[in-house]
This record gives sequence, C-alpha cells and structure tokens, in this order.
Amino acid sequence: MEFDTKLIHGGISEDKTTGAVSVPIYMASTFHQQKIGENKYEYSRSGNPTREAVEKLIAELEGGTAGFAFASGSAAIDTVFSMFSAGDHFVIGNDVYGGTFRLIDAVLKRFGMTFTVVDTRDLAAVQAAITPETKAIYLETPTNPLLRVTDIAAVAKIAKAHHILSIIDNTFSSPYVQRPLEQGVDIVLHSASKYLGGHSDVIAGLVVTKDEALGEKIGYLQNAIGGILAPQESWLLQRGIKTLSLRMRAHLANAEAVFDYLANQPLVSKIYYPGDPDNPDYEVAKKQMHGFGAMISFELQDGLDPKQFVEQLHVITLAESLGALESLIEIPALMTHGSIPRDIRLKNGIKDELIRLSVGVEDQKDLLADLARGFNQLKGSQKNVSDSKIHSKA
Repeated sequence: MEFDTKLIHGGISEDKTTGAVSVPIYMASTFHQQKIGENKYEYSRSGNPTREAVEKLIAELEGGTAGFAFASGSAAIDTVFSMFSAGDHFVIGNDVYGGTFRLIDAVLKRFGMTFTVVDTRDLAAVQAAITPETKAIYLETPTNPLLRVTDIAAVAKIAKAHHILSIIDNTFSSPYVQRPLEQGVDIVLHSASKYLGGHSDVIAGLVVTKDEALGEKIGYLQNAIGGILAPQESWLLQRGIKTLSLRMRAHLANAEAVFDYLANQPLVSKIYYPGDPDNPDYEVAKKQMHGFGAMISFELQDGLDPKQFVEQLHVITLAESLGALESLIEIPALMTHGSIPRDIRLKNGIKDELIRLSVGVEDQKDLLADLARGFNQLKGSQKNVSDSKIHSKA
C-alpha cells in the first residue's frame, strides 16, 4: 500500500471480532486465560489490543519491524536509554529538546552514563567523538528549536562502521516528511503528542526499531519499566494518525507562506527553516525530506522583546508543544528550553530573542494578519532598534 493508504488500513485497522472499522478501546486490566500460557493477552501492561493496534501501525509507517507506545515522548526516550549501562558513552546532538537535555543531565549522568555533545551536521566531529565505550549516536533532525538538519544516511553509516546504534528523534518531521529507518538508522523515536496525534488532546511517545532483536530488547524494557500508553490514549493516537497526510499537506503549505512573510519582515534578524534556499542545510533537507516540515524559528532584532510579540497574538496560540491543528508559538529560552542553563543555550545558538512557531492549518490570511499584529505592536514600542536597522530589509 502507498503511505496515505497505510494510514487508514495499516497495522490493525479494524476489530477482527465484530468488524468495527475503529479498533475498540479495551479498558481491561487483565484477560481471562482458558489455559495457562496460551493467551495472547494476559495483563495490559504487557499487552493490550488497542495499544497493539497503534504500535503495529507506526511500525508499518516507519518501515520498521516493531513499534512500541509509551505514556510520553520522554518515557520513550528513557526506556531506550535503559538498554545501556553505567560507563557507556554516547555522542549526542548539541541542539536537542530541553526535556531530553534534562533527562541526560539530571538523571542519566547520575547512573554513570557519559555524553559528548557535538554538532551532528559535522561528520568529522561525530567521528572524532566516538570512543571504545561509545554505544550510540543520538540526535534530532531537524533539531529543536534551531531546525538544523543532519545527513541521516551519513550518520547511520558512521554508526554501522563503529558497530554502534544510531537513534533519531523524528518528532519534528513525522513519517510523512522523513523515514530514518529507510536511511539506515536503528531506532526512531517520536513525541506522538505532536504531528502524529495532531489535535492537542493526547500525550504519547513511540519507538520503532528495524532489527527484530533490538525490538525484543525494547519490548522487554517496556514491560519491565511499565511506562506504557493507556488504551484511551492509544485509540486517540490511532485516530489522529489516520489524517496525518491531509494535515501535513496543509501544514507544509502554510509554513511556506509564513516563511515568505517573515523573510520580508524588517524586525526579524534571522530565520531558521529547512526550506530556506539560503540555509546551509537546504540541500541535505531537500535530499532526505518530503517537504520541509512546518516548524519555523526566528530571531527578533536585538532589543526587541519576544514576550511583547507573542502575547499580542490572537489566532496563533501562545503554548508549548507543536504539530497541532492550531498554530502554536513559544519562546524557547523561557519555555521549552528553560531547563537548559543560559550559558549553554547561548553557546548552542538559542538566543533570548528566539521565537519558535509551529505553523497550523488555519487560513493563511488569518495567520499572516496575526503575525502582522504582533510586529505592529513591536514597531509601536521598540526603543533599541534604530529606524535604519528596522528598514534595512525593506
């Protein structure tokens, strides 16, 4: 089946008992066993029909052999790292979600794991960071929040040459935009609360593996740790996935229009968007992505207050998260990446003036008018930007 058809009919798409075209929500905690050891389901932490449906669906969409659903993206990441032991070393991207940084810095390091942070676009730096103790390369692409794009196939090739794992957080793209397993990656993760769920009504995480033995390890840890996705949320997630292609086409079109608008806005000093032809990552993005995603980050001119901008918007919602039907905007330094110390944020390019925008599916005219409202507010209150600088892009 083609991808759009898989969204509807992939995995377990109907109830085999009744023929229901929507897999039921099986709220049972335990299951009647006619004979010991012969039931497919025994206890819902170990396996649940509703959760299994969404797990098989994401595995098929990503081109993997096994999928696993968790209570959140963070629970998914933590479970993957639970495969490893004290003394193991990891190469990690320098521009990752603040919650991932918090997990590594405040939790995993206490367990004796070590990490070397690099710009994963620099393949020589990735190579140089690998030691005999290195077990995996972990990265996001595009990254959060600076939308940096790493050559997935090249990193996967490096990992295989060193007999280590490659792990990619694919949240910003979804399998509609890119499928890292098809480019040689070992493990793909998602915060499924974002584009896969798509409706701001579910918290979920997903993991997909290519290798069956690796899938068995993740499955064992999922059951042992127990951070599983509940039946209600599993049903909501599968329902959301069915419309992924329809939503993504609208997301991508709106993002292009927003980028064009921001590129001609004099109060914007820099834009981070993989679809920008002037972006140094543009050619890599064009090679490995189906479209450029719908996340855009941009910096205001020095001296302008990002809070003053985001708090004036009416259509675009000031909120954390991304990938929803509604456009969402936030200030990484104060919100999603606030757990990262300021000196580290600045070193990695996350300035105080940075704004991250998740472009939704509203009418383009309303989105652009709302952005204009925010910029007009800044023009009326800006004090530290000279007139010549304001009009330098006009």
